[in-house]
Amino acid sequence: MLLALDVGNTNITIGAFRGETLTGRWRLRTIREQTADEWGILLRNVFALSNLNLADVDGIIISSVVPVINGTLAEMVGKYFDRNAVFVSTDMNLGLTIKYDNPKEVGADRVVNGVAAYYLYGGPAIVVDLGTAITFDVISGEAEYLGGLIYPGIGISLSGLFAKTALLPQVNFEQPSKLIGTNTVGSIQSGLYYGTMGMVDGLLERLSAELSVPPQIIATGGQASMIQAGSRLVEHLDEDLTLKGLRLLWERN
Repeated sequence: MLLALDVGNTNITIGAFRGETLTGRWRLRTIREQTADEWGILLRNVFALSNLNLADVDGIIISSVVPVINGTLAEMVGKYFDRNAVFVSTDMNLGLTIKYDNPKEVGADRVVNGVAAYYLYGGPAIVVDLGTAITFDVISGEAEYLGGLIYPGIGISLSGLFAKTALLPQVNFEQPSKLIGTNTVGSIQSGLYYGTMGMVDGLLERLSAELSVPPQIIATGGQASMIQAGSRLVEHLDEDLTLKGLRLLWERN
């Protein structure tokens, strides 16, 4: 069994694969202060609840954009799985040529998404990942990671709006019942939902025009399903894209 960990700024998504089949998926909060033992106990508990055995894990690959906890996770893997974790880096056999000015600046999650998009959907491709930040990653038809865009995520926008205004309330991000809000909560939700969707489609239109062939467009991340439902351009919704990319990278390396 392969264990794949996607370590983001807000959550850690964990997937267990038997061959190509994702047999378990869990989402834990990214708590930077947790010890190796705390992470190990959490994993032991989620495995037990899913009737899985830690001893069946024969490989672990980690994509992390939170370097401060990498050492703790590596310690946990050694202690609870008696193995060495493989951390994604641009020094690996990626199957993509990184065209960034400095390849080491590309976030591990963006590299993994690029690999998954190209080898599962074909190229050219654009991945929209709606997480703590909203990232757009562009892969050519020749297996080149061309670069992309980074935009503040929905949660960051909500927090900033609440923190910097005296009268506006904190609200949940959800699809509003109508475009024109008739109360404060509805107005904020409509602005966030349709504003984000308009931004996503607008940037996808511009990025697609940069490519010689119409690209495959894939959305992933926590809010991807809501945005994809109203988008004019997003063709594929794949909430497990990053985990699938980790499996592909494990097989390549």
